[in-house]
Amino acid sequence: MRKVLQSTANLEFWETYDNADVYPLLEEANKRLRSNAASVGSAADSLLAAADSTALAADSTALPLDTTDLAADSATADSATGEDLLESLVADSDSTALDTAAGRENFIKENPLFAVLTPSVFGGEGQGYRLAKGPSVGNARATDTAAVNQVLRGTRVADVFPADMRFLWSSKPIEGTDVLTLFAIKEPRGGEPKLDGSSIVNAAQDFDMKGDVEVIMQMDAEGAQTWKVMTGDNVGKCIAIVLDELVYSAPTVISEIGGGRSSISMGSGDLNQQIQEADDLANILKAGALPAPARIIDETIVGPSLGEENISSGLVSFGVALLCVLLVMVLYYARAGWIADMALLANVFFLVGTMASMQATLTLAGIAGIVLTIGMAVDANVLINERVRDEMKQGRMLKSALETAYSNQGALSAIIDSNVTTFVTAIILYLFGSGPIRGFATTLGLGILTSLFTALFISRLLMMWRLDRGKTISFWQTWNKNLFDGVKVDFMGKRRMFYLISLVVIGIGIGSMVTRGFNWGVDFSGGRAYVVEFNDEVDVESARKVMEPKFQDENGRQYSLAMKTYGSNRQLKITTNYLVDDLTVGADERVDAAFKGGLDLLNNPYTIIESRKVDATISDDIKTKALTSVGIALLFMFIYIAIRFSNWQYGAGALLSLVHDVLIVLSLYSLLWGVVGFSMEIDEAFIAVILTVVGYSINDTVVVFDRIREFTQDHKREAVVPLFNKAINSTLSRTLNTGVCTLIVLLIIFFFGGVSIKGFVFGLFVGTLVGTYSSIFVASAAAVDLLLRKKKKGEAVPVAA
Repeated sequence: MRKVLQSTANLEFWETYDNADVYPLLEEANKRLRSNAASVGSAADSLLAAADSTALAADSTALPLDTTDLAADSATADSATGEDLLESLVADSDSTALDTAAGRENFIKENPLFAVLTPSVFGGEGQGYRLAKGPSVGNARATDTAAVNQVLRGTRVADVFPADMRFLWSSKPIEGTDVLTLFAIKEPRGGEPKLDGSSIVNAAQDFDMKGDVEVIMQMDAEGAQTWKVMTGDNVGKCIAIVLDELVYSAPTVISEIGGGRSSISMGSGDLNQQIQEADDLANILKAGALPAPARIIDETIVGPSLGEENISSGLVSFGVALLCVLLVMVLYYARAGWIADMALLANVFFLVGTMASMQATLTLAGIAGIVLTIGMAVDANVLINERVRDEMKQGRMLKSALETAYSNQGALSAIIDSNVTTFVTAIILYLFGSGPIRGFATTLGLGILTSLFTALFISRLLMMWRLDRGKTISFWQTWNKNLFDGVKVDFMGKRRMFYLISLVVIGIGIGSMVTRGFNWGVDFSGGRAYVVEFNDEVDVESARKVMEPKFQDENGRQYSLAMKTYGSNRQLKITTNYLVDDLTVGADERVDAAFKGGLDLLNNPYTIIESRKVDATISDDIKTKALTSVGIALLFMFIYIAIRFSNWQYGAGALLSLVHDVLIVLSLYSLLWGVVGFSMEIDEAFIAVILTVVGYSINDTVVVFDRIREFTQDHKREAVVPLFNKAINSTLSRTLNTGVCTLIVLLIIFFFGGVSIKGFVFGLFVGTLVGTYSSIFVASAAAVDLLLRKKKKGEAVPVAA
């Protein structure tokens, strides 16, 4: 996958020069450079130092030319007969001339170019020399290609070669060696090939008549015509097939090729490897050309066993949690609870079905959105049922009570306000967020729409249908009919005590943030994280000491390596910033090799069940977009609530409660990481936690404020503190039912959802508790104090509209 993504798939077809025309030019370049052998001296010297006494001798060692067939249908390859001589051409010296250091040094001085580039010649000492046919003009070790390129592009030999001649290297070395082949192609005026990969409409791995692996390509009509002309003009000559500036093959054209069907041979070697390479090449060709090589900045690999475990535990926990919520609704609201359950099941069905139809990926952020959706769906039904109960206790008939509950004078106002604030927040998060934030916003936005539909239409339709058939609906059990009637808790009278509790917890948390800090995940710090399962138990400290030497660069710099047990003593989560700033294509493979090499030293069979890589640049991007999107969402909530309730004090109270909730959650993450037995990392899942806490808290706060607004309209002359107390006491049944249902879902997912999700669910659980607490003791309490301050100044306190 990395290979496919990091290739530009820039396929080109070039006409070529014959070696017979190029060799005299190379010889001329070699002569010009004799007076300045130092221009390639270091590269040539390293080549000679690594060679044995016959490394550059002109003897019988030979390798085959790459003369791969590209002909279509009936076309076959015209093999350039003979063999390429791997060693350098030493026309005027015998085979022992390079046995000594002086001989090698003399050869470099006399042949500055041919010391690093072996020309394509045949023969040997006493047999004479002849030039190979075809576009292969020489060979060089992979380590010396840079030196060859430097020489051939130098100003001293620039006028030796024609302006339309360009040199390219082969895509892979000659089998069993590290030697690459140099080809000479013809670059027409303008620098563009006559034919490129944009003309290819299909590609697939296949086998030729000899059983060798090849890639079959089919061109479109325009490309087929160009190919026909191009092959017709080059009968008996070679055409180079170039992919991303590397020559894959250079077959000889036997005859004009029509029909646009051609092939690329993968050469010789291991069959399975060739088939894999052919499949990769076919996929690249079908995908089309990219404008530039892709740089992978975020990569996640989840092994099949872990993926299956996540799916299994996720389904079990979600199913059990949903069943418990349905049971709570029935136990508390009797027949109305059954109707609410049907609406809730329809909501889950619509939400999951919509996500499936959109092919949305279900991630931790998506699960958070579903949990919040279930909480809000339950809340809407609870608000309606509680309002019906209130109306019936005041003497209304059932049908009248239902109509009032579904009206703006009943529960509709609170449902609309809470869902509008959350829905617009979801839109803001989607527009300004990225990655997990967008996933959360998508699920939440869809969930709000399905929740409104099922709560306001399906549940109402079922209730009215039952009443029209002459059947009644019970909204309470015998034990809970008057459960919260007459409750008079002085919440606002105790607000200063709860201010103090919140300040103490936040103060301790801020102290921990400054001293202990956070356990930053790779999503925010950049780096790589691996989850490894071993056959036997592993001692963390011993494993870290053994593996650390593998995570040093060539300059001896030691990169960070952190380990911790993950679920059991046989599982480790290992994070490192090794080569995180290395932008080269092979960096990922080097890190993987170092990591596996370090694991091998532990002598404990292992399986890498999950890995994650995040580039430092995207980690900064996640931070910026998360802060931006959450900040804009908070600002919107403040403005909306201030306008909707005709008092900026309400908006300020809501905003303070949200800041309070975020600080409490941050404090716990700082205090508890490394203490509890599950991950408390600040990663992309943490973003979903914060967003869910904010969403749940604002929903709870708006519902409380809506009841306060209603009481304010009905009791205009009552003092602020007792009025707030009455309103909050009247919502206790709704607050507890919604909170209990949401907490049940989270508790069951925590215990049955697997180790990878425990920290995430723990954050949601704490956030739900804190959100319920802050809607009363922070949002409402702050609004009370702000309104009292306004009253002391002699200003009129307007009635909420």
